[in-house]
Amino acid sequence: MTINQHWMQRDLEVLWHPCTQMKDHEQLPIIPIKKGEGVWLHDFEGKKYIDAVSSWWVNIFGHSNPQINKALSDQANNLEHVILAGFTHQPAIELAEQLVEITPPGLDKCFYADNGSSAIEVALKMSFHYWKNIGRSDKNRFISLTNSYHGETIGALSVGDVALYKETYEPLLLKTITAQAPDCFDCPDDMEWDEYCTLQFQHMEDTLCKHAHETCAVIVEPLVQCAGNMRMYHPVYLNLLREACDRHGVHLIADEIAVGFGRTGTMFACEQADITPDFMCVSKGLTAGYLPLAVTLTTNEIYAAFYDKYESLRAFLHSHSYTGNPLGCSVALATLELFKQNDTINSNCKLSAAMCAATAHLSEHPNVAEIRQTGMIQAIEMVKDKKTREPFDWKERRGLRVYQHALNHEALLRPLGNVIYLMPPYIITEEQIQHLADVITSGIEIAVK
Repeated sequence: MTINQHWMQRDLEVLWHPCTQMKDHEQLPIIPIKKGEGVWLHDFEGKKYIDAVSSWWVNIFGHSNPQINKALSDQANNLEHVILAGFTHQPAIELAEQLVEITPPGLDKCFYADNGSSAIEVALKMSFHYWKNIGRSDKNRFISLTNSYHGETIGALSVGDVALYKETYEPLLLKTITAQAPDCFDCPDDMEWDEYCTLQFQHMEDTLCKHAHETCAVIVEPLVQCAGNMRMYHPVYLNLLREACDRHGVHLIADEIAVGFGRTGTMFACEQADITPDFMCVSKGLTAGYLPLAVTLTTNEIYAAFYDKYESLRAFLHSHSYTGNPLGCSVALATLELFKQNDTINSNCKLSAAMCAATAHLSEHPNVAEIRQTGMIQAIEMVKDKKTREPFDWKERRGLRVYQHALNHEALLRPLGNVIYLMPPYIITEEQIQHLADVITSGIEIAVK
């Protein structure tokens, strides 16, 4: 038995892995990782893999980053955790100050949570509670987009629309309202994305006209529906949505958990539409893949609706044991410092151009329907027929073939169905990007046979 097999066997005895049919591992070996270094993950037998998906979109400055390591170590030697109810600490304060400074203007209060789904739950509850506090208990529903994904806790799952995750739990979920997404995969060849998204907004306008009186908030993933096969849309939709939410008296929740912190080419995706949502949820890249931490930012106006004497029972009584954990906050502060030191947003422009150039040849491939890209997110969609865009049968699991091929060529890719995507760490080199493009190209040839 090899060292990898030893750890795999021990794993299967005790672990139930996320988002996994465990029976797959009768044929598909689990890869035990011994260490990470930069963009590389190393197993116990000397094999290595470029982490092309940033370990579920979180690791933005590489594994075992020396600067973040030091911040974590220094904080652990000082204060590992303290209750955030009635107490506070320096990292939580400084991180909140910096987030208020770098997020869109008007987001002036930070509420800490543990993970992305929890941040969404906070925003949903806070919006509902706001309307209740100002005497509008009739507002108790939410509007989301088709093909959206916001997490897997009950509230977050309720406002999602990916059947694979949601369908089983439907009886448990909130009854939400769904509007057609402005997915530009369906944009006609002779129409620009901004024009198409403007036309598509009529679906949301009609939905708001019908349901605004009972709606707390509209929730969207700005620019990219990540778990929804990395489908993308134009910022003009966000401009129209902000105006419509104001006009109809409905909150706007921006789920920037996956698209924030430089992923779309700006620090936050909402910047590309120059809008401020009523709530912004951030996580993932916030701690560069080190520790679970999330933040829901909101406005002073919403905060004020909860600010009253204790006897009014208007307080937002939501908590997590590790709220505002000092270790997580210190790591997040180190992450934000790296953005400044490395001029990351500008340097990513060169990397995103390299990603575009390295895969451009696949646009002519007979089984590639589209290559789409927003900043440091690129998706390549495999189809059975390029002309009609007829998809492969999902049961054939062709994306899995690309994943298996990549593992044999020093790359961790984790396709979404038949969509291969790149969301690499920001420290990746152009040579490593080219390697990934070569692996994807050869992987597609194997997958479509």
